[in-house]
Amino acid sequence: MGLGDLLSSRRAPASATMAASMGGEPLDELTERLERTAAELRSGELAPERAAALVDECARLAADAGARLDREVRAADAAGPVGQLALEQ
Repeated sequence: MGLGDLLSSRRAPASATMAASMGGEPLDELTERLERTAAELRSGELAPERAAALVDECARLAADAGARLDREVRAADAAGPVGQLALEQ
């Protein structure tokens, strides 16, 4: 199971719609960029400065993906359980 599979399994079904409405980079794109950056880092054919820059980029992308997941979960929680209507006051 790759990073994309793990992140996909944790997303709400309407994550693409939520991503568009919240702005920022969609989770799928963040995941692809993180996987490409990690693959380049694993290649082992990099100058130390480039490797350090890629480590920083992986950390930033992972933080962005984590923030995106957090926003999606909070948005889904705020909407309440699926199929349940809000109480009128």
